[in-house]
Amino acid sequence: MKESKGGAAVTRDRAPGDQLPLRERKKLRTRQALVDTALEMFTEHGFDGVTLDVLCDAVDVSKRTFFRTFSSKEDVALAPVRDLWATFMEELETAEPTGGPVFELLESVLLAAIGRMGPDGWAERLRLSRRLTARTPSMEAHGLAFCDRTNADIVAVMQRRFDMRAQQDSHGLRPRLAVDLLTAAFHRALECWVADPSEPGPEALADGLRNACAAVPESLELPAHPR
Repeated sequence: MKESKGGAAVTRDRAPGDQLPLRERKKLRTRQALVDTALEMFTEHGFDGVTLDVLCDAVDVSKRTFFRTFSSKEDVALAPVRDLWATFMEELETAEPTGGPVFELLESVLLAAIGRMGPDGWAERLRLSRRLTARTPSMEAHGLAFCDRTNADIVAVMQRRFDMRAQQDSHGLRPRLAVDLLTAAFHRALECWVADPSEPGPEALADGLRNACAAVPESLELPAHPR
């Protein structure tokens, strides 16, 4: 199945996890147990109050197993947002541009990625992760570095897959600014979504992203008058 919006048509069909080989399913279950347990323990005891040894003991895995999947405590705590952007990159590899604005294409891809995250508790994990990040400087720094790397990776895929006529500057300024605007809109939508006391699901996050992206052109033309 394909969905289209603005500048892209996005492929949505993916094989379900239960079609993976048994070994891969076990790896995914272990990874999910680490993420769920880490977020629960970090929320209850504080990020610095839970050592890696304690986390691994709680999941009954070795530190060697942990480091096969994650590079650090920050990495496991940020897994929900990393999973979203990994899905975004998958969608970007199959998105079909129609000649419309690249920003609309990117918005379509991110909406498709959010739609793929499923009813398996991802929204709750993302909410916990973002609340932890807000009060944990090392997570914030880790997240900013991840965002910068991901934005650069997105631009690289765009330059490889798409013919963007406006991309005539040697540093890829315009594509990078389009990606930066998308991630800025997403972060503002995410901020509002996390703060909502009703704890809405992914559909509300998608609606918030649409609203934030729609506000981008007006924000660039917002006038400033002397008081």
